Amino acid sequence: MPHTPAASVLSDITVLDLTRVRAGPTCVRQLADWGADVIKVEIPPALEGSGGLASNRHGSDFQNLHRNKRSLTLNLKEEAGLKIFRELVAAADVVVENYRPDVKNRLGVDYDALAAINPRIILASISGFGQDGPYAKRPGFDQVAQGMGGLMSITGLPGQGPVRAGIPIADLTAGIFCAQGILLALLERHKSGQGQWLHTSLLEAQIFMLDFQSARWLVDGEVPWQAGNNHPTSIPTGVFPTADGYMNISVAGGAIWQRFCTEMGHPEWTEDPDFIDGPARSDNRDRLNELIAECTKSETTATWIDRFNDAGVPCGPIYKIDEVFADPQVEALSLAQSVISKKLGELNFVRQPITLSRTPSSFVSAPPEAGEHTDEVLAQLGYSTADIDELRTRGVV
Repeated sequence: MPHTPAASVLSDITVLDLTRVRAGPTCVRQLADWGADVIKVEIPPALEGSGGLASNRHGSDFQNLHRNKRSLTLNLKEEAGLKIFRELVAAADVVVENYRPDVKNRLGVDYDALAAINPRIILASISGFGQDGPYAKRPGFDQVAQGMGGLMSITGLPGQGPVRAGIPIADLTAGIFCAQGILLALLERHKSGQGQWLHTSLLEAQIFMLDFQSARWLVDGEVPWQAGNNHPTSIPTGVFPTADGYMNISVAGGAIWQRFCTEMGHPEWTEDPDFIDGPARSDNRDRLNELIAECTKSETTATWIDRFNDAGVPCGPIYKIDEVFADPQVEALSLAQSVISKKLGELNFVRQPITLSRTPSSFVSAPPEAGEHTDEVLAQLGYSTADIDELRTRGVV
């Protein structure tokens, strides 16, 4: 069957997906969910071997990353495979790869080679450390980028030692930034008619995500440290015990501080010299947190959340993952949506977190089996059934 777009936004865009593992597939998933015809170019199963996400193709991780795509198996190390890939490039809009920087040159899928075939092509590259520099050829992994990008030094309890984030944030943000770069390049192409090469890396994405923490060093000359569950600058903000668990409370600004103290039954805190303003509360953070904790332990989380929300004090429960999806607000947002897999039945994934009123994203197809669409893609290029059978016999597809 031909491509069925998941949305109309990018339905006229064809993407050749050479990516593996996580950062690259995250990028391409953004394009697929918004309607692009994504052709996932995979190694023929006979050559795949073991290891990587493909070794657990029917696991939740792989399935979550590869919805709304088609799969073509192709051996790019064979000239016949490269010939087919070049034919695809001639009619495509975007190629996405996350090889180490030197690999694309060896394979002949670097930007100069692709642009010689199609001057409108956009090549998007994701690497561990960037396309040049002393670390360019190093293999890159999320936790390595979290450490080198500074995140692990500011995550966790004070004195605990470095702590990684609970999600592969360098991988995920590099993928999302790469998708943003592709959209920018597509917009620019409307003006110039020319494609271009764009690239990002796990390290660049992770350092960008430091945001105000990086500014504390670059602008103020201050090295941030671990603050645990305390916000580094907005106090009191943190995790507090309740009668049946824990909750988050975030008190920012004088007006909210006044309302908070009133709701806690301690309006006198607003006049206490140790808590009179932000700097004072920062200096006396530990004592203030102890006083708050003594109060919050007297009621359940739900009781405090109702009271604080009525008073206009930002707060919220701290959920386990199953509780996240049981929350009535999450249910109202319909964040978990389903798609039917011929192999696995009904699968539920988190939808795109952006809603366009006229042209929403959707799930139209479950992740493909390896090479599921090889015949139809090659047929679109003009290959006959006999041609395809011969290519398969030779291990090209």
